[in-house]
Formats: sequence, C-alpha cells, structure tokens
Amino acid sequence: MQTSDALTESRHDRLTTLAQNLNIPDRVATVSRKTGETDVQVTLNLDGTGQCTAKTGIPFLDHMLHQIASHGLLDLEVYATGDLEIDDHHTNEDVGITLGMALAKALGDRKGIMRFGHFVAPLDEALVQVALDFSGRPHLSYGLEIPTQRVGTYDTQLVREFFVAIVNHAQMTLHIRQLDGINSHHIIEATFKAVARSLRMATESDPRRAQAIPSSKGVL
Repeated sequence: MQTSDALTESRHDRLTTLAQNLNIPDRVATVSRKTGETDVQVTLNLDGTGQCTAKTGIPFLDHMLHQIASHGLLDLEVYATGDLEIDDHHTNEDVGITLGMALAKALGDRKGIMRFGHFVAPLDEALVQVALDFSGRPHLSYGLEIPTQRVGTYDTQLVREFFVAIVNHAQMTLHIRQLDGINSHHIIEATFKAVARSLRMATESDPRRAQAIPSSKGVL
C-alpha cells in the first residue's frame, strides 16, 4: 500500500506530466530587487522538487524559506544582503517582497491553476490553519498570537511583515489562523508549512481547466 506522501508525490508527477503534454510553459522566475537598504535575488520554480538555497543573513528566516520549498515542492534560491547592523526588518521585508514578485511572475496570467489552497498543519502542540486565493486582490488576515518577542535572534513581529510583503506583491488573499500553540517556534514553523502546502495546492495545474483562467470574470 502506498503511503499518503507517496500518493501525493505520484499526483504531483502526474500533474507535471499533464502540464508538459499541454505545452504549459515552464513556471520559473528570477527577480532581482536592489534598494539603498537591501539587495535581494530570488529564483523560483513552481514545478520543482523542494530544493532550496537560502542565504539571507537571517538564520531563522532561512530555516522558514526551507520549509516553503520543501513542503511546497518549489525549487527556491534566495540570496540577500542588507543593513542587518540596524536590524532584520528591511531584509526580512524585502525578501518577502521579492519572493512575492517571483510568485506573480512565475504564475503569469494564472491560466490553468487550481487558484485556491488550504491546509491545517500541526507541529507538536501548535496547530495552524491557512487558506489562500490567487485572486489578484492582495489581502492578509493574520491571526497568530506568538507568545515571545524573539525566537533566537529573530523578532517575531517580522513574521507578519514577511507575509504582508508576499501578499501585496503576489497579489493573493491569505488567511492565517492559529488554532492552538504555546511555543513560538512551533507556531511560526507550522504557519510556514501550512502556507507552503496551500501554495502547492493553489499553484498546481487543474486537469479539468486546462489553460483557462480560473475565474468567472475571465481575468485575475
């Protein structure tokens, strides 16, 4: 009997083959963004295998980017330098902005995708629910209650700022709900895992929709 992970991987392989048979273009994007505060480059392959290289100078953020790649089955490369001598805020936010831009670029006109994604991720005592929609309308509903100000050296206020940045530049609606949890690390990691799984669901090819835009309006 196949495990649930094996069944999921098999489904992903079938959808990838379908996309190739339908001549859907590679969904790969590279975005570079340089400001007076940061220099960020992101390369993203939506139809990857979970490979990740993350070098932002913020170890906890790198750890969370690995969760997005691994559980979202994205291939992700993120390189960033920034004014970390001040604090992590600018680099954290600008990585989110650039990743959001890469998502939007890789999705293109969003033809043939599932569009909606949702997942509930447990991590020990923490339980986080995520639902998202690549609607073209940026919105974040953020319901985390993280009990400590820091995880290691990472300011936990920056979690919200990271997702605000992604939402605004990927043009998606994202709802995050904390159902349980008392450990800050567990709550945040469960959130990133749930977001990753939701991204994976929403960006997969819909075999019944082929290359149609998933909206009654005909545009997203």
